Amino acid sequence: MAETAGGSVRLRLLLLALLPTLLLTPLLIGVTTTRWTWRMDQVLIARVASDLAVARRYLLERVEGAGRAVEALGLSAEFRDRLAAGDSAALLAESRARLGLDYLLLTDEAGRILAASPPQAHPAPESQLLDLERSGGEILLIGPEDLASLSPALAGRARIPLSGASGEETRGLILRAASRAPLADGAAGLLTGGLLLNRDEGFVDRIGDLVYPATRPETPPEAREGLDLGVVTLFLEDLRIATTLRPSGGARALGTRASEAVRAQVLEQGEGWRDLAFVVDAWYFSAYDAIHDAQGRRVGMLYAGVPKAPYAAARRITWAISGAAFLAVALLTLPLFLRWARSVFRPLEAMGATISRVEAGDMAARSLAAPGPSADEIARLARHFDGLLDQLQARDQELRGLNGDLNARVEARTAELLRANQALEAATRRLILSEKLAAIGEMAAGVAHEINNPLAVMQGNLEVLRMLLEDRLGEVGTELHLIEEQVSRMEALARQLLQFARPEEFAEGAVGADPRQVAEGLRPLLRHLLEAGGVELALEPRSSRRIAMSAHELRQILVNLLSNAVQATPRGGSVRLASEDAASEDGRSGVAITIRDEGPGMKPEVLARIFDPFFTTRGLRGTGLGLAICQTLVARRGGELRARSVPGEGSSFTLWLPEEAPSAG
Repeated sequence: MAETAGGSVRLRLLLLALLPTLLLTPLLIGVTTTRWTWRMDQVLIARVASDLAVARRYLLERVEGAGRAVEALGLSAEFRDRLAAGDSAALLAESRARLGLDYLLLTDEAGRILAASPPQAHPAPESQLLDLERSGGEILLIGPEDLASLSPALAGRARIPLSGASGEETRGLILRAASRAPLADGAAGLLTGGLLLNRDEGFVDRIGDLVYPATRPETPPEAREGLDLGVVTLFLEDLRIATTLRPSGGARALGTRASEAVRAQVLEQGEGWRDLAFVVDAWYFSAYDAIHDAQGRRVGMLYAGVPKAPYAAARRITWAISGAAFLAVALLTLPLFLRWARSVFRPLEAMGATISRVEAGDMAARSLAAPGPSADEIARLARHFDGLLDQLQARDQELRGLNGDLNARVEARTAELLRANQALEAATRRLILSEKLAAIGEMAAGVAHEINNPLAVMQGNLEVLRMLLEDRLGEVGTELHLIEEQVSRMEALARQLLQFARPEEFAEGAVGADPRQVAEGLRPLLRHLLEAGGVELALEPRSSRRIAMSAHELRQILVNLLSNAVQATPRGGSVRLASEDAASEDGRSGVAITIRDEGPGMKPEVLARIFDPFFTTRGLRGTGLGLAICQTLVARRGGELRARSVPGEGSSFTLWLPEEAPSAG
């Protein structure tokens, strides 16, 4: 007992002392670290959003710069002089190379090609490449036919095989720049040039150099440590056509697609993406924006992002460092806690040992705490405990003195209980006798009921005999009078028996009964039959409605059905009667009463005839009228009586009767 008590106190005190260190400190570290990692995610997402803004500014500057360069060329004196000298083809070739364009065209107002570089370029006048209404720089999404009309090599460069699927992308994103230019005859022409962005590695590499220094070739490996290895990508719709992303250090991830979530939000809904996104084979802190053409259609996306993996590794290291620091602090402070707790445990263990000795019967046992004032709460508690033991010892002596008186009182009370028990047994015997008398009365009522029918026949025949023998009444009058007198006596006796057994049926308003009350009064009527057959009767009356049938009729029906069930059930079995509120098939409210037995069941041909008058399976022992009478009584009250039986599984009878109509007024 001492060890158990001491161990329990020791454990509680240790938990109380170590709770701040072992629970609150890890919780605080976890909350702080989680908050820090969440904030770091927000900072990284803001970072890539800023990187994307730089990339967008560069793309816009590239588009506007190309527009300004083409406009400056079209308005230059050199262009005008060499055009007048018929040297426009060479001028376009030189200018295309100098401006870094993939094509440069000069057309008249009708869209006819006057000069082109490359020379084989021949776009149709209706092509959007030659739209005279738009000047300056813009992004266009053009089909493979327009690309082929500019240059077969350009169309070939635009083709990008689809990763993970058959087929290829043949369309292209064109950075188009156009400007009005005067022709030699003074008419207005159109000078237009463009750059295919498909596979334009220089374009995305220059953006990457701006925002992610670690990706620059000239950055030494030792200087790249601690820098973000970010990714810049240009999309045609959701397909990568130019990117710095190299999965596993291999080729660029051209022909791969953005995730469905990104496509839906950026291209279909027109909203930017600033969140984590799965990029090819890893998670990235990502920022996407849509690229629009001159008509405002979303034709592609621009992307900037940094991989999540390095930061996830840094978080794991942070968690590991925090956990190691916590364990180190816990290991250093635990001996101090144990040493402090040992001084507390000693008096508690002494108190535990004292309790064990007292439990063993040594009422003089004490913890022997040092006397005198002390600031130690545990020592004061031990002294107080010894004082309580002194009081307990005195009370024990007092209780022992009172024990004799208590025993005398218990004996007196026991005698009273014995007398009360004897009175209860006498009352029980009277109750059993009352139940037997009730059963006898019910049996007498049944006998009287069965006698009434032959008495009526005898009375009728007696009247017939009196009429037939009217001229000989002098000879047989005395005998006829004697017979009539005995019949009247038997009728009177039958009425007396009925009045004795069922006085309520002689009262007014007999129609209307409570099935629960009728069911609860059935057991005395069937007691003899149940005991003779060794069958148990289980009553489960759960109905709450009254029915439109007299208690006498309902009792007659239930006794008949239960008698049949008891006779069909083997010894040791049970018959179950249950009632509940239920509606008929046509929706009328009423009460359903079900009687189930555990007998052998009935064959289908027998089940079909059980309600036929005079049909019986008991030979001379039965009349075959019981179920027929029940069916007639039920039908007269607007109810239903149905039977269900399966050979080997027993039989059940369901009696449904309508609810008693409410009284007028």
